[in-house]
Amino acid sequence: MYSFLRRPKYIVFTISVILLIVLMVNLGFWQLRRLDSRKAANAQVTERTAAAVVPLQDLVPPDTEVGATGDVQWRNAKVTGRYDESQQVLVRNRSYNGIPGYHVLTPLVLADGQAVVVNRGFVPLETSGTEPVVPPAPSGDVTVTGRVRSSQKRGHFGPRDPATGTLTEVVRADLTRLQQQMPYHLVPVYLELESSQPAESKGLTPIPLPELDDGPHLSYAIQWFMFSVLAVVGWVLVVRKTAKGEPEVVSFQDPAS
Repeated sequence: MYSFLRRPKYIVFTISVILLIVLMVNLGFWQLRRLDSRKAANAQVTERTAAAVVPLQDLVPPDTEVGATGDVQWRNAKVTGRYDESQQVLVRNRSYNGIPGYHVLTPLVLADGQAVVVNRGFVPLETSGTEPVVPPAPSGDVTVTGRVRSSQKRGHFGPRDPATGTLTEVVRADLTRLQQQMPYHLVPVYLELESSQPAESKGLTPIPLPELDDGPHLSYAIQWFMFSVLAVVGWVLVVRKTAKGEPEVVSFQDPAS
């Protein structure tokens, strides 16, 4: 009854369904691994942001290199210095509550001559399309408390900043690129401002923590597993329907035998 499955086209059909099932099952487990990674990252953010505020110099020793600061990411730190708005840079293509705008990066020059880049917050894009109005930074000595963030870098895809020149807008907080145009040595992390003394002017919105939920990974995994089950069911239905439509093979015995 099912001898037709030995025909080439049905062999190809069966192999294709098997490969599709293997692919979808693997995609389901990949989403589960992403879920585990996200839970671990969320737990890390929660633990580190709950830690006590410490001086930035205690977290990032002077000989620390850019890219070697992952173990202090999201820690709360404080530092005192003077803002240098002449070296201020905007990160474009950012949004807050669906509103497009910029992040404002302003170097805070420390007593030892180094500087730490501070993400002072979000400023909305002007509806007229002109340059955004960035509130002035506090003057004089300023004590900043914020979350430690590692230098951002481009992944496999995405826009690039020009390799040379002095930039007033960038696509990410890439400290290596910013160092090229700064007149002082940059600390190899930047801070997302939470508070400062004196306080910031109105018009800047502090950068919020990322959403600490599980995301859509579990639902995606369930969908992939369901698709793989549906592929099996579909194969069975096609085979049964084909079998019912196949003519019966009747064997006749030789009367002389």
